[in-house]
Order: sequence, then C-alpha cells, then structure tokens
Amino acid sequence: MTVRCTSTISALALCAVAAAPALAQDESSEIVVTAQRENATEITNGGDAGVLGNKHAADLAFSIRSFDESLILNQQPLTLGEVLDNDPTVRTSYGFGNASELFVIRGFALFGDDVGVNGLYGVAPRQIVAPELYDSVQVLNGASAFLNGAAPGGSSLGGAVNLELKRAGYDPLTRATIGYTSGAHFGGSFDVSRRFGDNGEWGLRINGAYRDGETAVEREDRRTQVIGGAIDYDGGNFRAAIDLAYQNVRVDSLRPKVTLGADLTAIPRVPQADANYAQDFTYTEMRDVFGTLSLEWDVADNALLYARAGARDGREDGIYSRITLTHAASGAATGAGLVVPRTDNNEAAEAGIRVNLGETVTHEFNFGGSATWQTNRNAFDFRDGFATNLYDTPQVALPPSTVASWNPGGDLGDPFPIVKSRLWSAFASDTIGLWDDRVLITGGLRMQTIHVENYLAANGQLDTVYDKDAITPVVGVVFKPLPYVSLYANRIEALQQGAIAPLEDTLVNRGEVLAPRKSTQYEAGAKLALGRFLYAGLAFYQIERPGDGTITDGDGTQRYGYIGEQRHRGIEFTVNGEPVEGLRLIAGLSTIDAGLEGGADVAGVPGFTANANVEWDTPFVPGLTLTGRMTHTGKQWADAANTLRLDDWTVFDLGARYVFAAADRPVTLRLTVDNVADKRYWASGFDSFGAALLQGRPRTVNASVSVDF
Repeated sequence: MTVRCTSTISALALCAVAAAPALAQDESSEIVVTAQRENATEITNGGDAGVLGNKHAADLAFSIRSFDESLILNQQPLTLGEVLDNDPTVRTSYGFGNASELFVIRGFALFGDDVGVNGLYGVAPRQIVAPELYDSVQVLNGASAFLNGAAPGGSSLGGAVNLELKRAGYDPLTRATIGYTSGAHFGGSFDVSRRFGDNGEWGLRINGAYRDGETAVEREDRRTQVIGGAIDYDGGNFRAAIDLAYQNVRVDSLRPKVTLGADLTAIPRVPQADANYAQDFTYTEMRDVFGTLSLEWDVADNALLYARAGARDGREDGIYSRITLTHAASGAATGAGLVVPRTDNNEAAEAGIRVNLGETVTHEFNFGGSATWQTNRNAFDFRDGFATNLYDTPQVALPPSTVASWNPGGDLGDPFPIVKSRLWSAFASDTIGLWDDRVLITGGLRMQTIHVENYLAANGQLDTVYDKDAITPVVGVVFKPLPYVSLYANRIEALQQGAIAPLEDTLVNRGEVLAPRKSTQYEAGAKLALGRFLYAGLAFYQIERPGDGTITDGDGTQRYGYIGEQRHRGIEFTVNGEPVEGLRLIAGLSTIDAGLEGGADVAGVPGFTANANVEWDTPFVPGLTLTGRMTHTGKQWADAANTLRLDDWTVFDLGARYVFAAADRPVTLRLTVDNVADKRYWASGFDSFGAALLQGRPRTVNASVSVDF
C-alpha cells in the first residue's frame, strides 16, 4: 500500500490514519486495546481538599473534580485556561493588558497568583501556566478559606484550582510526542517514568516540552519551554517527594482585550476570528523556577504526620498595550504602552497531623498550620498614547516614555520591593462519622493573620502596613441514604485583605485599613456515584460578599467602610463517566444570578453556561476514537451600569484519535479542530478594572503523534 504525504504534521497524521490499518493487521490487537483505554479522557471525582486531605467527592461536603493528564495529552492545550474550558462552571478571561489568565468561578475572579501547586499557594507561575508538567488539574467550586487558607492575591472567593505535578507511577513509561497547532506552531514533548528498588520504593519521573511559532491568531507568536522532574520514596509508613520544575513562556503580539470607552452606547461588532489588533512592539516573557517538598509519616495505624513546603523564583519582562475603543462603528481607538519588569520570590509551608479515632462513632481530627511569604518587586513606565483602530490596526513605533512628565514607577533596571505579604494560619477540625460513616459531619476553625507591607513605587520607601487577623469557620454535612448517593451541605467563608479608605479630605477615616473582608457561602447539593459508569453532581449555592464605599453618619460626617452587598446565587450540574462501554461523557451546566445591592447585575458574569464533551471508541474501526465538544456561554453585561450586553455564543470542536501498533509499540495519532465554524464572538466581558472585552479563539487545528517505547 502506497500513501503520499505532505511535509506538515497535520497532513502526516491524516495520512497515517489511512496507512496504519494495513500495518496494524499484523500487530497485536491487545496493544491497541490497552493503549486506547489508557488514552481515554477521564475525570477523577475528587482531589486535594486542602487540610482535609485527598478525598473522593462523594465523601466531601464540597464540589471537587480533577482533569487528569490524559485530557492534556489528547487536547494539546497551550495554557491552563484551555484545560479549564472543559469545565462548565469555569470561564477564562485576561488580566490588565497582558497574557495573565484569570478564571471566573461562581462569578468571582481567581487570579493566576492564587492557583495552587501540590496544595500550596504562590508556587505556580502567575500569568500563564503551561499544562504539560501536571498530572492533574483540580477544581474546587466555592469558598475555601478554611480548606486552603486565605489566598495571598486576594481572589479565590468562588473557587480554587490546584495543580498536581507529575510523579512516577508503577507502570514504566517512555513517551515521545511531536505536535502542530495552526497557524505555524510546532513542538514536541517527552515523558519518562520509572520505579526502582526491591519493592519499587523509589520513583523518578522527568518530562518536558518545547513549542514555538505563530498561533491561529495572526502575528501572535508563542514560545514555551518547560521541564520538570520528581523523585519520590514510598517506604510504606514513610513517604517523601521532591518536585522541581522550570517554565519559560514568551508571547509576542498578544491579541489584547478591548477596553470600552466611557461614551460608547453599543457593543462593537466582532473582528475577523483570527484578526489581531496588537502592536508588534508588545511582548511578555516569563521565567519561573519552582518546586515542592512533601513528607508523610504514618506515626501509627491511625495517625498521619505530614509537611509540605514550596518556593518559586519568577521573573517577568514585557511591554504591554491595551486598546481603548472610542467609536464602536468605525473601530476608532486609542492605544498606550506600558513597560513592566517584575520579579517574585515566594515561599509556602504547611504541616499538620491527621488522627482517626473510634469505631461506632468515628472522628478524623486535623490540626496544623500554614504560612506563605511573598515579595514582589516591580517597576513601570507608561508610554504616550497613540491612535489606532480595531478593524484596521496600524503598526506604530514604541511611543516615548512619560518619565519627563511624572515620577516613574521605580527603577526599571533593578525594581524595588513593592509588596511584601506574610500570611499565617492555624487550623483544627473534626469530621465525625456516624452509622458506618453514612453521616459525616465536619466542623473546623482556622485562625488567619494577614500582614502586608506596601512600598512607594518611586523610591521603595515603606508606605503602609496592613496587619489584621480573622477566624474563618467551616461546617459541612454529608448524608448517604444509599451507598451511591450523597446529600451534602456546607457553610464556609472566603477571606480577603480589607479595603483601604481613600486619601480624601472629606473622609474622617482616610487611609484607614478596614478589617479583613469575609464572604460567606451556603451550599447544598447531591451526588450520584456509580463508579466509572456515571458520576453526577448537583449544587445550589449562595455567596454574599460585603461591598465598600462612603457612608454618611447621622451627624453628616463621612467615612469609608463596608456597605451594601454583592450576592451570587446559582445552580451547578455536572456529569461524567462511561455509561456505555466505549462512550465517555464530560458535561454540565451552570446558572448564576450575580447582583449588587441596588439591582445591577455583576458585569462579565454570564447567567448560563454549558459544556458537553463526548468520546466514542468506534466498534467498526479498532483503535479509532471520535471526539466532540460543545461550549455555550450565555448573555453577560459588559459594563457596571448594565447598558452594554454581549450576545451569547456557542462553539463546536471535533476530533479523532487513532491507535495502532508499530514494532510492538503503541502509536497514537490525534487530530482536533477547535471552533470548527470559525465563529467570531466576544468570549468574556469580565474585567477587574472596568468594561473590557476578550475575543474568542479562531478555528484552531491541533495534530500530534505519540509513541510509547
């Protein structure tokens, strides 16, 4: 059989699909069946629940699920946000003027600064996370101040994300992959895992990836370099692991968000799907070295002593630019440049003991403490504005600095420390089990201290000190009327640094630092767990967050304080499993009513979202799996005044995988097409600084070939 193939990887994959069946006829079908099953995209219903440890979702009074490395390998996402696109309760946006991903969970932002690694804050790269290094991406819906502690970046009010770095399994692994993403983005990765010792007590895993080239967005170029390694020891009653990783990501001409000018009365029409209105002088380059050390010791059959510590050294350089639209119909806009060098030095630690007591009535006690130390050094230099256009973008030279007209924001060559934060906490909890653990009642308290020092950007001198503490309780109940049904409820809080009163002469408390702001969540729901066949979760929740503003007292004086309320109410439904052999499903929906006191809806929070992922191992072609995904996001307001509204949108993705044996080695071909119809749409109106729109990704072709040696 003769097959002619072009030089591109995508064409190679298609040609190999045609050629491979003839080759596979002489190979062992067992290799194909095993590899196809191992490649199946699955969700683990459970994960790291912070101080409560790793739990199955059915045993927790919270909503938690984990996307494993098979999804990352099959979908070839470039960023963490593309992994979380599979979650119907999460939507992704960007930060201010750069490539910093933020995640909207239950209508609240989760900043990249507050994504955890191996259960610790401050260790993950803060802007873009390359997914290849991780064995699991875990999503916890809801507040988590007791479970994980207060997030140093002040987000994580509506949910948390934790990343688990890869470690060696008990099956040897040697895998090489080459891949292609349109327009001209090529790369490769490797993954090696072994265990050593008489009983396999020592484990070693090394994996890495390199990708470079233009994405499906015109002129947007991304380069990613990652490598990670883990050494672990499992001696039975004592376990230890060291995880180390390096990530370097550079993005040139990132397509920016579109800020809406104050006088706009209409949403602009969406540019071409692959259009890029960035300036060629823009870029961001991020280098991170990070790692963790984990220790566990079974001091008795019913007692576990544990400790974990982590650190990150990060450096960012970039010239950012944001386009501000002034005329919706013509696309007339203004642009500006911003130079920002930044470094971060973060450390985190947690230690505790978990003890199980009792037989008829059981207790799982947790005692411990945690701490994070973070130092951010940065400087900034705003550049002069320039005229541009959303639909016909002219390229300009980097505008001159505004240093001559104002005091620059620090030393660009050697930035001063700008923020130093220190968070400490101590926690205690008890989970009581009744009637053979058919009823689980959890109660706990966490004492938390937030200490933040802010320094003047111009000269690095200490400006303000914030030092406050708060107690965040938790109550959770799980009731299992049947072995496969869990009913649950919880009350838990989120914790943020308190607001600072503006320096206005009309305020009697100008400059005062308010007490830490607590958000309170009430949640109830049900879970159905039928093993790998089906898992379904249903959650009803309400989160209340105090607002802040100017208060006029009875004597006419004005002060700044907590006033009003932001309330988010919603319903979430998720389902996954393999209801029929060879047919896998990951799906769900979410509804949110997010409003402010006074009646306005929260901008950037869609009222309805839904996802459906389907995989089918075809019976008529052994080794062939067909895939599809639907993503829908409902209408959302783009401005706080609720005068500009984005249309809802739906995109469809299609793909296929094919496994065959070559020289007794499994080979997997993958081909996916995201946004098949090349739909143009505004994906998100969520922004922390005002009204801004993020355009959705254009049609994107991904192809790869993996060989397991």
